[in-house]
Amino acid sequence: MPSIATPRVYLAGFDVFRADAIEHGRYLKTLCEAQGLEGLYPFDNDVEQGLPPQDTATLICHANIAMIRRCDAVLANLNPFRGVEPDSGTAFEVGMAVALGKPVWAYFEDARTLREQIGHDAQGFDEQGFQVENFQLPKNLMLACTWAGFSKTAEVAVDALAEHIATCRPKA
Repeated sequence: MPSIATPRVYLAGFDVFRADAIEHGRYLKTLCEAQGLEGLYPFDNDVEQGLPPQDTATLICHANIAMIRRCDAVLANLNPFRGVEPDSGTAFEVGMAVALGKPVWAYFEDARTLREQIGHDAQGFDEQGFQVENFQLPKNLMLACTWAGFSKTAEVAVDALAEHIATCRPKA
């Protein structure tokens, strides 16, 4: 009887910019392992040292894309980053995973609707004059309408993603 390989989960998020990024990545991978998942963290990639910055960026980009292609699902930290929106790199990774047909489970602390999160006038325009979505969703519709689910924390999200994967995977 064939065995089913351990599901691989790409750990997307701005966590790579934290001062303790490597330790945090280990923590996320440990959470995955406890649920029978293999966490793939961007810092797992080998990056040649001493390259010009743009070459390093290209290498990291392609390595992360390859990692997303190898994974079975994506766990995405969609907490606000440098403003009210999620990290643009993470949003790219989520979009790529969705395009490849891989389930995405998001996590973020503030589950209020965008209208509740972002200040706006009586007509729904923010201080810059842009309409704030009113779809009763906690994130932009392109994220919220394509993820498999979302949780408040990484810990809860890993558990939920593991359960989601278990219900969607073919049995051996």
